[in-house]
Amino acid sequence: MQKTGRTGIKGDGDPLDICVLTEKEITHSDIFLKAVPIGGLRMIDGNEADDKIVAVMEGDGIFGHWIDITDAPFTLTERLKHYFLTYKDAPGAEHRNCEITHIYGRDEAQEIINRSYEDYLKVYGDLDRLLKMQHERNTL
Repeated sequence: MQKTGRTGIKGDGDPLDICVLTEKEITHSDIFLKAVPIGGLRMIDGNEADDKIVAVMEGDGIFGHWIDITDAPFTLTERLKHYFLTYKDAPGAEHRNCEITHIYGRDEAQEIINRSYEDYLKVYGDLDRLLKMQHERNTL
């Protein structure tokens, strides 16, 4: 709400969303890689904040030297905006419920990552205890 100047916006409750730019073809999602945040898209989906962090894969031959989203060509940021504004649209839908209010740089992306981590710890900070409780319920 603070960054958009709007009221009534809340978080979407999802983990942090990140789009990692790389020259590599990645054909599955069960991998770990090192990514360097360079910026993000302030997205509102309905009345929920749904920011998309943009990062580059560390050491990537094409994108790895970018430090801030301003290093990316305008056409790439426009393609990212188009993708995130349309990827949830149902075929033939006329009403778009998403908007991107700002594109922000590396420092603000890091701030959002830190806040997301704090939110994560509030929910899952005691993960070992939560998993043990779930295991005990399942074995009764």
